Amino acid sequence: MGHHRGHKHEVKGKNLIYSILLNLLITVAQVIGGILSGSLALLSDALHNFSDVLSLVFSLIAHKLSRRKASIENTFGYKRAELIAAFVNAATLVIVAFILIFGAVERFFNPHPIESNLVIWLALLGIVVNGASVLLLQKDAEHNINMKSAYLHLLTDMMASVAVLIGGLLMKFYGWFWVDSVLTIAIALYLIVVGAKLLLESTKMLMLFTPDFIDIKELVREVHKIPGAGKLHHIHVWHLNDDELHLEAHLDCSEDIRLSEFNELLHQIEVLLFEKYHINHINIQPEFQREEATKDFIVQD
Repeated sequence: MGHHRGHKHEVKGKNLIYSILLNLLITVAQVIGGILSGSLALLSDALHNFSDVLSLVFSLIAHKLSRRKASIENTFGYKRAELIAAFVNAATLVIVAFILIFGAVERFFNPHPIESNLVIWLALLGIVVNGASVLLLQKDAEHNINMKSAYLHLLTDMMASVAVLIGGLLMKFYGWFWVDSVLTIAIALYLIVVGAKLLLESTKMLMLFTPDFIDIKELVREVHKIPGAGKLHHIHVWHLNDDELHLEAHLDCSEDIRLSEFNELLHQIEVLLFEKYHINHINIQPEFQREEATKDFIVQD
């Protein structure tokens, strides 16, 4: 089994802790402010913020679990815990969005006067707090799907706070209280879009789908160009987590070579797969004229 690793970004769990504390602060403030002002958008933003707190806690737990070492009982350790966290966080984004839409539609047909000054100040607080959290997780989100799910929660929160601020200003100067419901629906629709995308991405990883950027047929053609490599078949390519991309396959060698010669052939294949496709865990079973029912690229077991 080959292992190739480039420079690995170290994801910092402490940034999640800071973000959890910041979001607890803004959630409590928005609940109080939403009740006092009568703003559904503010209460909706508070609900979203509270879901973020839960999601961030879940992401933190998953991050800690993923750092545990493998054992005889858990040969992969808990490396897929962060994929589960990303899936759950994405699902909550979509669920919260539909709850917001339901409340906004009801409020649209039964508008209530809203204390716009309180809405404006709390929206500003939300922008500052969520903006700080977004900056804390921005770099980690580029390298880790779990952190990306937490980052998207916070980014949508910041955008929601901007929308609430705009709505507060329109209510203050024009008395357009219906804007509160319209903005809530707009926030919810955006949540559905980003949540569904992340949900699909995490589902593909959990289901061990071939990554979108890898063309199996092209990969096989590249391997076949290496002298001595016969037919590559029984191929599986999957993400264990964000850091580890695995490939396992059978290789029907073109010559009846010694194991030492196969080691050299295997090294060439490992270098190719790592440099061209970023596959860093490779397990290839050598064969020579082995009789099998099929030697297709993909074999249904």
